[in-house]
Amino acid sequence: MDINHLVEDAKMRDDTILDVRTPEEYNSGHIPGAINVPLKECSKVRLDPHKKYDVYCASGQRSSLARTILNERGYNAENIGGINDWNGRIAR
Repeated sequence: MDINHLVEDAKMRDDTILDVRTPEEYNSGHIPGAINVPLKECSKVRLDPHKKYDVYCASGQRSSLARTILNERGYNAENIGGINDWNGRIAR
C-alpha cells in the first residue's frame, strides 16, 4: 500500500502520524494532522506507549530509520513512506 491509503487507514484507527523531517521541511508543508518529531529527536522523544505511530519523511528512508529507533524503544511505529508520494492536501 502507498502513503495515501496508509494515512487514510491511520486516521480511521486514530493513530498518530509523525513527520520525521526537519522543522524547516515540516513547516514548508506536511500531511494535515501530522506531528513533527525530527529523526534526531526519535531516540529521546517521550510518546504514549499505548498509541500506534505512523511515520513518514520525504522519501521513506528517514522514516524507516525512525521506525526502527521507535520500535527499539518499545513504541508501536510503522513506516508509511514519503510525502513525495502524497496526493492529498498539504498543511502549512
